[in-house]
Amino acid sequence: MAGLTDREELVELLARYASIADTRDFDELPETVFADRVTCDFESVGAGPPIEVERDVFMQQLRTFFADWQATHHAITNHRIRVDGDVASIRAHLHAQHWLPPDVAPQHRNRWLVVGFYDDEAVRTPDGWRLRKVRLTMTYEERPDASMEAKAQPD
Repeated sequence: MAGLTDREELVELLARYASIADTRDFDELPETVFADRVTCDFESVGAGPPIEVERDVFMQQLRTFFADWQATHHAITNHRIRVDGDVASIRAHLHAQHWLPPDVAPQHRNRWLVVGFYDDEAVRTPDGWRLRKVRLTMTYEERPDASMEAKAQPD
C-alpha cells in the first residue's frame, strides 16, 4: 500500500483480519492477511492449545466455526504497535459479537459476546505485512453456551 506508514498498514491488516469472518470471505482476504503458516492461539475461548498450521487449513477451520453463526461483528481497536525491522508486535482490543439464527436460539438468548485482547505478530513480505502469530486473550464473555448451541445443530 503505497504511501502508508507501517502503523497504518498494520491497522489495515487487522481490519482485513476482522473482515474475514464478518464478510465470510475465506478465499481472497486471507492471502492479504496471513503468512503461509500461522500460529493460532485461541485457548482462552476453549479452542485447545496453540497450533501452527498452513493458512488454508486455518481458513477451513474458521469457515467451519463461523458457518453456524447468522452474523458476526468483530471490532479491533486501540492498536499498540511496535515495529522492529521486518517484524511487528501488535496489541489490540477486541469486541466480538456472534449471533445464532432464530431457529437455534430466541433473540434475547442468541448472542455470544467476547471481549479481550489480540497479541499478534506480523512480518513484512514483498506483498506487505502478514500475520504469522495470532493470540486471543479473552477477558470477558457473555453467553459462552451460545457457542455450544451453535455446534449442537445438525447439518
